[in-house]
Amino acid sequence: MFVASAPSRLDFGGGWTDVPPYPGERGGFVCNLAIERRARVTLQSGLAEANRLPLVAAALRRAGAVGRVTLASDFPIGAGLGGSSAAGVALAAAIAAAQGQRPDRAWLAEWSRALEVEELGIAGGRQDHYAAAFGGALGLTFGDRTSGDCVSVEQIPLSAPAHAALEARITLVYTGESRMSGDTITAVLDAYRSRSPHVVEALDRMAVLARGMRSALHAADVTTLAALVDEHWIHQRALHPRISTERIDALEQAARAVGAQGLKALGASGGGCVMIVSAADDVARVAEAVSPFGDVLPWRIAARGVEVSPISSDA
Repeated sequence: MFVASAPSRLDFGGGWTDVPPYPGERGGFVCNLAIERRARVTLQSGLAEANRLPLVAAALRRAGAVGRVTLASDFPIGAGLGGSSAAGVALAAAIAAAQGQRPDRAWLAEWSRALEVEELGIAGGRQDHYAAAFGGALGLTFGDRTSGDCVSVEQIPLSAPAHAALEARITLVYTGESRMSGDTITAVLDAYRSRSPHVVEALDRMAVLARGMRSALHAADVTTLAALVDEHWIHQRALHPRISTERIDALEQAARAVGAQGLKALGASGGGCVMIVSAADDVARVAEAVSPFGDVLPWRIAARGVEVSPISSDA
């Protein structure tokens, strides 16, 4: 029996630019941070059992494996934290371990992403899978006109001051509005393919801002990170009317009234979680101000990505 876990993530910036066809045509870039809200998988191989969860059934079928799988998580479903991708990466790691394989982290990310796209028909990019596989802070370059479909992973080293400042100054709020990202992603992709000027311009700018976020993390400059996140939200919400909601708008107004320096909805949005960056002295006031609009979720940085270990079936 094997147990695997993989972290979810905060997407600071560049999300959407990892979703084809954008990265192959214009080059995408994402900056994200893995967090210790994990998907956990327990796999008892060799036990034939009908798996009702589509993700689990598809993973076992794709790997040619048989087993009993249980899934658990400590994040809300549909929260925009990349939870389904974290589950896919943990599944990939558990199945590989049960088959005596030790693939690298990039392989696990790509396998789980292919599972979603090819087996389940879920539209989306790659950033969530890489955050789950690698952990820590990442700068991810996705394709360009010359390199095509490649992914380049930069693991951004966080100094002790940067680590402490990020955990102290970022408030994570779950709005309670669970959302399905597929329809919104499809609508934005259709607008991009038709070369809608405001969508193309927004995506281009979001990739630029994400590169600036990488530099801010290298410099341990959370104040600059906040400003970049704030500008990113302007362009992100311009992609589609469903990216923000009335609840998110009210939360944003309340947070800004007490000193929030930057905020954005996470994932494809339309609900889920909002990330707020504040000065350290304002964090408590921000948390109190936004409490009518959602639950403040404790979080910390996940320095390690997916982990897998064997356990006794008697444990």
